[in-house]
Amino acid sequence: MRHLTDVTDLTRQELELLLDTAARLKTERKQRIPSQTLAHRVVALIFEKPSLRTRVSFESAIMQLGGSSMFLPAQEVGFGWRESLADVTRTLNHYVDAVVLRVFKHETVLHMTQVAAIPIINGLSDVAHPCQAIADLLTIREHFGGIKGRTVVFVGDGNNVARSLALGCSLLGARFRLASPPGYGFEATFVQRCQQLGGTIEVQVDPIRAVADADIIYADVWTSMGQESEREQRLKTFAPYQVNARLLAHAPSEARVLHCLPAHRGEEITDEVMDGPQALAFEQAGNRLHVQKAILQFLLN
Repeated sequence: MRHLTDVTDLTRQELELLLDTAARLKTERKQRIPSQTLAHRVVALIFEKPSLRTRVSFESAIMQLGGSSMFLPAQEVGFGWRESLADVTRTLNHYVDAVVLRVFKHETVLHMTQVAAIPIINGLSDVAHPCQAIADLLTIREHFGGIKGRTVVFVGDGNNVARSLALGCSLLGARFRLASPPGYGFEATFVQRCQQLGGTIEVQVDPIRAVADADIIYADVWTSMGQESEREQRLKTFAPYQVNARLLAHAPSEARVLHCLPAHRGEEITDEVMDGPQALAFEQAGNRLHVQKAILQFLLN
């Protein structure tokens, strides 16, 4: 019995297997080949944060694999206040086959894994977003034919998405570069963790220099859920890090742009880039479906 709290719960070989599985399932989806690999399986989705892609991709994935899901808003469950996280988890052990969480604190995910007799999947926490990162890696592999040796430049905050993607790149041999203002990057211990996985992690303050040899330029919101009080300061601090036509002019013409969505158009990315020929954001979003299927099959079968 395994959990997915972050990308590093997987070995390099397992991550590659997930990508292979997701690619196969994507082809089978296009060919309308049915699957019942989750027949009679029930997955609970407990969300503290609102969601479009995580919820719909997981619910669709479960249904398309022959299983069923139930959406449980954390407030309705009384998650951690009506009863303890441990008691919620011990109860769910008897009702469902897996739980997907979308929570504010990563400690919530880890706490549940300590008493869970079923797989716990981190659909997002403040520290990690492994499901998104694996979909990002699938998108890079599809477009470039491989991941090893590619240069992924994340422009903006060193947030949960950046961290999980950096770990995934480290496992699979891609160079990861964070272009971030001082004070918003990775801590030294996290950089060391990536290096121990064999990764090449770079931190660059100047976004123009950062994208000079980029294969992938990644944008994400500057203010995540739970950081609303910091919004005005973040808008000022990150203004030089907008992914726009001027920045792309300093990158190779074959570079492609990713965004995990939702996009705050006019802030971290412009309409011109988001809707332009170099953007892969909606293909990237579509790959969430196939990656969720691969994750569910891996953990439940």
